[in-house]
Amino acid sequence: MIRKIIHIDEEKCNGCGLCATACHEGAIDIINGKAKLVRENFCDGFGDCLPGCPTGAITFEEREAPAYDEAAVQENKKKKELQEKMKHLHEGGCPGSRMRMLEQPEAAESVASAPVQPVSRLRNWPVQIKLAPVHAPYFEGAKLLIAADCTAYAYANFHQEFMRGKVTLIGCPKLDAVDYSEKLTEILRNNDIQSVTILRMEVPCCGGLEMAAKKALQTSGKFIPWQVVTISIDGKILD
Repeated sequence: MIRKIIHIDEEKCNGCGLCATACHEGAIDIINGKAKLVRENFCDGFGDCLPGCPTGAITFEEREAPAYDEAAVQENKKKKELQEKMKHLHEGGCPGSRMRMLEQPEAAESVASAPVQPVSRLRNWPVQIKLAPVHAPYFEGAKLLIAADCTAYAYANFHQEFMRGKVTLIGCPKLDAVDYSEKLTEILRNNDIQSVTILRMEVPCCGGLEMAAKKALQTSGKFIPWQVVTISIDGKILD
């Protein structure tokens, strides 16, 4: 249908994000430093975003566009409200939401007669893909481990063989019920990642994590060496 809808001039846009905040429907996102009308069916054509633009990059136009979908807008608002509640809950003290870089000293050579003490190889926080920032200092020049969270429980030497020397991100597509590919694409695209190891379980639902990682590698626009390692349910590495 032909209707009134906003137009964003990318050359004038300075990426301040005021329009995205002013758009209560959630039609606008900031992508690669520029405002984008990413959900045309969320734009009601009232122009709440226009007064907030300091550069005059937003105007009205009449063109072919999908009809305004109020039901979809309301559903999106509910989803965002839930995300905000979870965010505030994490800010109240959950360490999983706080970005930090951990320095793990290399273990000294053990005396032959002394028992070997396990050493944590965790280098970053948070580790959940959903909570991880897109930009973080520990991503620069990093070897990235994208692991299904069950692998850490199934494989006994997880820290020493897989996490050592890597930045670790974990997730479960079945429990999170999300597609990680967009988040992983932004991490790969915006940071100097040297290699990617995808660690999954042999169960079919883990295929979602592998597919998301592969899609991110393809859409990042970079050539990054990668490998997939599969762990059996009894804790062995499968060929």
